Amino acid sequence: MKDDLIGRRGFLRSLGLGLGALLVPRLSPVRSQDQEKQPPNIVYILADDMGYGDLACQNPESKIPTPHLDKLASEGIRFTDAHSPSAVCTPTRYGILTGRYCWRSRLKKSVLWPWDRPLIEAERLTVGKLLKDHGYHTACIGKWHLGWDWPTTDGKEPIGMGKTNVKNSGANVDFKKPIANGPTTRGFDYYFGTAVPNFPPYCFIENQ
Repeated sequence: MKDDLIGRRGFLRSLGLGLGALLVPRLSPVRSQDQEKQPPNIVYILADDMGYGDLACQNPESKIPTPHLDKLASEGIRFTDAHSPSAVCTPTRYGILTGRYCWRSRLKKSVLWPWDRPLIEAERLTVGKLLKDHGYHTACIGKWHLGWDWPTTDGKEPIGMGKTNVKNSGANVDFKKPIANGPTTRGFDYYFGTAVPNFPPYCFIENQ
């Protein structure tokens, strides 16, 4: 267990350094002492359904103009040999944030569905927590798709939990109360986005 924890921490540390290297602009050879003390800003962009050859920096014959992403690639480091244990949303996000093989979670196939509970365990080390431990301010923007604990007016699970196309889905969700155990409890200081764009509640969420 200890060796496994050390291994995951090492992976996350390497991932953080790799992400920093990926997006840090070229630096002048001469740097002040203050600059040397400043850690790099880290921006990680996860794009659903983007093919390897969609970016011009990776495919000169691409029909899609991607000048800003091409600039990021030219001023940083490009990693061209990557592998994922899954081709869908939830397990990919779980693996990226925890450094853990995604199918070791309770989710053994597919993705989370409407109103599902949090997939990342409360005590699990995440990239966000690791960066906060090193003095970073962290934010998550956009699609979360890793579950929340949705409050309800009757104390029961949300109507339609874990299912799609359910009549009155989420009708008993209490939107006057905070939504527990989301991104701000998994290593992020700030969150703005949506659970899943094509799932209820079809709204934007800020923090909790």
